[in-house]
Amino acid sequence: MSIAFDKPKPLQKDLPDTDVLTEHEEPCSLIVWNDEVNTFEWVIDTLMEVCGHSAEQAEQCAFIIHSHGKYAVKYGSYDDLKPQCDAITDRGIGATVEITA
Repeated sequence: MSIAFDKPKPLQKDLPDTDVLTEHEEPCSLIVWNDEVNTFEWVIDTLMEVCGHSAEQAEQCAFIIHSHGKYAVKYGSYDDLKPQCDAITDRGIGATVEITA
């Protein structure tokens, strides 16, 4: 008795096309700038409401902003920090998102 074997077929997988992430997102910092207009209380309240800081953390940030002219109050991705930056500037406080080195 002889058994006939079919020639093996090449494997073909129907996999969906996938994108390969080629860009590396740079870590960013949310910088709040000192000014002579906004009060400590306003900055502290803003940091608590917008950034989720505790009262103590917001107070420490406000003091550093006042004494050094600016301070990175939060770190993260640009996409996470940009809406918070916009919310801070909408309250009349200077803020920017910068790439950290």
